Amino acid sequence: MPKAIVLREYGSPNGLQVEDVTVANPELGEILIRQTAIGVNFHDVYVRSGLYKTLSLPGIPGLEATGVVEAVGPSPSAFKIGDRIAYITSGYGAYASHRILQEKLAVKLPDYISDTLVATNFTRLLTVEMLTKKVTQLEAGQTILVTAATGGVGRLLCQQAHAMGVRVIGSVSTAEKVDIAKRYGCLHALIYEQPDFIDKMMDITDGIGVDVVYDSVGVKTFQNSLAVLKYLGHMVSFGQSSGPVNPLAISQLAEKSLTVTRPILFHYLNDEDAYPVMASAAFEAFHKGSFVLPDLQGISLENADTAHDQLESGRGGGSIYLIP
Repeated sequence: MPKAIVLREYGSPNGLQVEDVTVANPELGEILIRQTAIGVNFHDVYVRSGLYKTLSLPGIPGLEATGVVEAVGPSPSAFKIGDRIAYITSGYGAYASHRILQEKLAVKLPDYISDTLVATNFTRLLTVEMLTKKVTQLEAGQTILVTAATGGVGRLLCQQAHAMGVRVIGSVSTAEKVDIAKRYGCLHALIYEQPDFIDKMMDITDGIGVDVVYDSVGVKTFQNSLAVLKYLGHMVSFGQSSGPVNPLAISQLAEKSLTVTRPILFHYLNDEDAYPVMASAAFEAFHKGSFVLPDLQGISLENADTAHDQLESGRGGGSIYLIP
C-alpha cells in the first residue's frame, strides 16, 4: 500500500510519521508517479516547525522528488508509462512513495543524470539560476558575499558565480568549513559570527564593500550583510536558517541607497515556459560536470526525522534524500 509522511501538527522532527495512504487514479492532465528519490530542503524544516504555515494540516510535506510514471490520465498526455521525471511543486506532497501530479509540474529526466543527483539538487540549482540570472544579473568582475557558503544552495551558487568570473567571498558558521568554502570557489571565507567580521570584509574589499549579498542565514547575518554592501549595493535575502529577520527600517537603506529583495522560487516558475528552460539549464550544468558536490546520503522515508535532525544540525551537508 502507498505510504507517506503525514504531518499532523507543527513542531519537532518527531512529528514526521509514516502512514498508509490512498492514491487516486490520474485524471486529465495528471500522472501517477512511483517516487524513487525525495529531496530534503530547509524549506521542509521551516514547514514542519511551523515557521512557514503554508501546508494545511494534516498534510504531506516535501517540495521535490524524482520518479517513474506508472499511469497517465485520459489522452492526450506528454508522458508515457515508464518515463523518468523530476518535479518541484509549491503544493507539497513529495514525502510519499506514490503520488498524483499535474503534468505541467513534471520534466523528463535525461538518461545521463541520476535520480538521486537530481532529487538532492534540483531545487537548489533552480534557485541558483533564479538568483544569478533573474533576481540579479551577475557579471564578471563583480564582488559578492554568499552566506552559508557550504550549504546546499551556497556551494552551488559560489561555484556558478566563480565560473562566471565573479569574485566570491563566503561566510560560514565554523572554522572547519572555511577550507571547504574555498574548494567551492570562494576567494576568501570568513566565520560570520566573529566580532570583527565587518572589518575583515571591508579590508578584503579595500573599504568599498560588495556589489551583492546573497543571504540565506537570516537573523544572525542580515545586519552585517547590509553593513558590508557598497553604495548602490543589493541584498538578496532568500532564506532564514537561523530565524526570521527582524523588521527593517526603510531609512536604513537610504544610508547607501541600498536595495533589498526577498525572492520566492515558485514565483519565478509560474511562467510555464520559463520552468522547462531553467530545468534544462540545471540538467546541463550537471552534465558538464562543473560542480564539486559532497557524497549523497540516502535515508529511508520512515526515518525522515533523522534527515531533518541532520539537516538542522549541519551534519547533512545538504546532500540528503529520502528513499521511499
